[in-house]
Amino acid sequence: MSAEPDKPVDRTGRDDAPGAGPGTERSPRIEEQRGGAGTPDNFQRLWTPHRMAYIKGENKPTGTGGDEGCPFCEIPAMTDEDGLVVARGAAVYAVLNLYPYNSGHLMVVPYRHVADYGDLDEPEYRELAVFTQRALAALRKASGAQGFNVGMNLGLVAGAGIAAHLHQHVVPRWGGDTNFMPVVGHTKVLPQLLRDTRQMLADAWPRP
Repeated sequence: MSAEPDKPVDRTGRDDAPGAGPGTERSPRIEEQRGGAGTPDNFQRLWTPHRMAYIKGENKPTGTGGDEGCPFCEIPAMTDEDGLVVARGAAVYAVLNLYPYNSGHLMVVPYRHVADYGDLDEPEYRELAVFTQRALAALRKASGAQGFNVGMNLGLVAGAGIAAHLHQHVVPRWGGDTNFMPVVGHTKVLPQLLRDTRQMLADAWPRP
C-alpha cells in the first residue's frame, strides 16, 4: 500500500471551512505556511505547547516550605484575574487549575501551608467542605456539569503535583468527555480560555 494520498491534497484549507465554496479563496494552513515537515495530508493538528511547562515540572516549589516557591502560597497575593482565583474565604480559597483535566477544573486550597488533611484545624476543614459544596453548585450553574471527581492526592506517591500544600480537586464531568483524545491521544481539548472560565465561575459562585 502506498504511503502517498490517492488524490492530490488540498493545501489551501478545508472544503467545509466557513464560507468555502466554488471560487472562494481560502487561507493556507498555518503549518504549511511555516513549511511543516512530513507528507501533506488532510488532518488538522491540535497544538498544546502550554502543557510542556507541566511536563517539565516548571513552577513547582523548590522545597517543602511555604517560602520555597509554593504557588499556592503566592496566589493569594495576586489579583483574582492574575491568580485565577474564583472565590476567597477566611481560611481557604478556590482557584482554577492551571493545567486542567476539564474546563472548570477547580481546586480548594487552604491559605496555610500544610501538607496533610489531618493538619487542618477546625475552621479550615469546615470552610474547605463549604467551598467544595459551593464549587459544585457554581459548576452546575455555569456549565451544566453532569458529574464530578472530587478528592485529594496526599503525598508524592499518591500523585500530588504539589505535595507540600494540601489542595482538593473538583473536576466537572460530562457524558462523553472521556473519548479518543484523552484516552489514546493524551490530549484534552479545552474550549475556553482560563480567564474567561474564571469569570464565568466567579459570577456563578453562591453568595453566603
